[in-house]
Amino acid sequence: MTDRPANRPAARPTMRDVALRAGVGLGTVSRVVNASGAVKPATAARVQAAIDELGFQRDEIARALRPGQHSRTIGLLLGDLTNPFYASLAKAAVDITSRAGYAVVMATVDEDPRAERRAINELIGRRVAGLIIVPDQGNYGFLKPPGGREGTPVVFVDRPANGIDADVVVFDNERGSHLATRHLIDHGHRRIAIVVAPSYYTTGLRVRGYRRALREAGIPVDDHLILKLRHGTTQEATEATRTALALDDPPTAVFSTTNFLTEGVLRVTLPHIRPLAVIGFDDFRLADLLPTPVSVVTADTEELGRRAAQLLLRRIDGDTRAPERIVLPVELIARGSAEIPPADA
Repeated sequence: MTDRPANRPAARPTMRDVALRAGVGLGTVSRVVNASGAVKPATAARVQAAIDELGFQRDEIARALRPGQHSRTIGLLLGDLTNPFYASLAKAAVDITSRAGYAVVMATVDEDPRAERRAINELIGRRVAGLIIVPDQGNYGFLKPPGGREGTPVVFVDRPANGIDADVVVFDNERGSHLATRHLIDHGHRRIAIVVAPSYYTTGLRVRGYRRALREAGIPVDDHLILKLRHGTTQEATEATRTALALDDPPTAVFSTTNFLTEGVLRVTLPHIRPLAVIGFDDFRLADLLPTPVSVVTADTEELGRRAAQLLLRRIDGDTRAPERIVLPVELIARGSAEIPPADA
């Protein structure tokens, strides 16, 4: 047997460590962890405090693994899989990890922080080799093991996570939004509405790119044209677009910041007597087959999944370099809808 290198992180805490810290027996810790028996509230609180302090997480399959060995499973936590964006990302990640001999356990939590945390803890408890997560607005500090211990490798995708410095793979959201807005300006538009879903990261960057393009062109930003949706649904996008077009000085162009929102915008603009200019962020199926093909700013969603999976596999194999931030490029595809000039041009 070789000695553990001095710079190798300490092993993850055990129930014995929790018992020693809390000053109770192993049976008491087991009952608290598994909610399998009566424990006095004060004692249970002391055990839970020790669990939180040590960063203990129930290890349901550790006995089936040799010391230092992880499972051949990776956890993948995503948003709504009915959105082709997430489905494409997942497929690419699974392709890469399966070639490396890993199975993937997939979970969708639909932007629910509590459900997501339960799912993450369950996956860690099953000794997944690593995690790929599309994060919500919650705090992910709980993934940092205390005392420099070795934790489960994690890569965040599409947006960075709060509360933890970790690997992340994202698109160049601000540049994409700037490209879209600048393209509309170059085709004569000055009244440009932007439709945005709630998001702590992508929305902020996409609005920033929109504002910057208007500012550089000397066009004042009209906050009435920043259409912020409460939930980010297709129906909300339809209603917000209809409301904007009813303004005394309506927009002549609409920039939609997700594929689902673009669908909602088109429900209003396609039947319009004179088609409005429309550009979307994220491509979508049949966009090029509509009567007026839809111009988009797009990026390679599959590459997003591939790069996240490749980065995670390197971490699992022992890469200990500083957390990496990968920003993937975007491109503008002009198909016709964004090139419609204003009515008074």
